[in-house]
Amino acid sequence: MAARFGPAGNSDAFSANFRSTVQAPAYLKEMGLDHYEYQCGRGVKVTDKTASQMKENAGKNGITLSLHAPYFISLSSLEEEKRNNSINYIIQSCDAAKRMGADRIVIHSGSCSKISRQEALELAKDTLLRARKEAVEQGFESIHFCPETMGKVNQLGDLPEVLELCRLDDSFIPCIDFGHLNAREFGVIKGKAEYEKMLDMVGNALGSDRLKVFHSHFSKIIYTVPGGEKKHLTFENNEGYGPDFEPLMELVAKKDLSPVFICESAGTQDSDALAMKKRYLAALG
Repeated sequence: MAARFGPAGNSDAFSANFRSTVQAPAYLKEMGLDHYEYQCGRGVKVTDKTASQMKENAGKNGITLSLHAPYFISLSSLEEEKRNNSINYIIQSCDAAKRMGADRIVIHSGSCSKISRQEALELAKDTLLRARKEAVEQGFESIHFCPETMGKVNQLGDLPEVLELCRLDDSFIPCIDFGHLNAREFGVIKGKAEYEKMLDMVGNALGSDRLKVFHSHFSKIIYTVPGGEKKHLTFENNEGYGPDFEPLMELVAKKDLSPVFICESAGTQDSDALAMKKRYLAALG
């Protein structure tokens, strides 16, 4: 099994030429990509018609699917109502994902600006466990939760925190956003050594099976000190900010890993995903 590559949502090039997201699978196959991450960041509004068309078109074109759950999910909110609402949004995301044939949902962890990181993590763990229990009860046990590493320093979701969330259930797969990790640590990723350290952390925390199939977001991101993530860039217009994808592609090929890589470049996420895939295939030899 090989790594898979695709965009987060629709690129500027796609949107200029196509009217509907259900056309994305054929477009991506034509480009040479093999995955698509459907965006529900502003809420889950997927009709049965859209879901069935996405499922059919993805199947016909060999495109696997994942879904990004709403951005306003906060697993660690101090307000119980917000945590309970977050569970509802996760269940809605599971339902949409199942209807369209996606098997992974990406989940933001929340904030820890008003409480300690450990307190925020404990709240998030409780919320995520309750969400998983409800998901299983409603027949969504096949949907993997992918807690995401976050880019702002005051957000819950550095790599150790995400790995601790994933240890709650064997079905949880980490969404490692390398651009976020680089931004929240102000340019920490210099090359292969930093990537290898991160991958080793995943393997040590979750085992080789989940390391092999981890989920990933990738983009170059402007960051500020001390805040972290500010703005997504393109690979071409990176303004000197990293991280570089090439060492990671070489490492993934060398280690025989099969992750899903979602490119989140600003408007060029499809062509940049293809650049990642080409480097990975070249490294495979």
